[in-house]
Amino acid sequence: MGLFNRQVWINFLGLLPGSLVTVLVIAIAFLRVYGEQDFRFLSIVAQPQLWSNRLTVAALLAALANFGIEWNRRNREGNREAEAGEREAERAEREARRDRQEARRNRQEVRYQKAQIRYQLDPSEANRLELESVLAALEEYEQTLDEALSS
Repeated sequence: MGLFNRQVWINFLGLLPGSLVTVLVIAIAFLRVYGEQDFRFLSIVAQPQLWSNRLTVAALLAALANFGIEWNRRNREGNREAEAGEREAERAEREARRDRQEARRNRQEVRYQKAQIRYQLDPSEANRLELESVLAALEEYEQTLDEALSS
């Protein structure tokens, strides 16, 4: 199953141009520097200079392919890093929003407790109106929460 894995082939093909360039450069140097007197099997290669030129063109094409693959890989890495940064910023924003809501809830609770204590200590009309105002704010906050949870 490993041979038919797409990622295995992508990795192999990604290595191929760089490796091919290396082999072609070695072959070019070999054909340019050595001759039939150095290695007998070179007698089977007719016109080694011509073959060296052809291999040079092939090496240039392989180098261009390798450049394209590396360019693509680095762009993908850059995109992944940018997306990770965006996800982190979104997470931080959600956390900040949650913290603001929690702070608002805590302020409402403190306001309610203060109004309740004031009314218990002094059941005057002003303290009763403040307690009613806090109750109205709490009911509005409850409706906001219900709307947020239902959507």
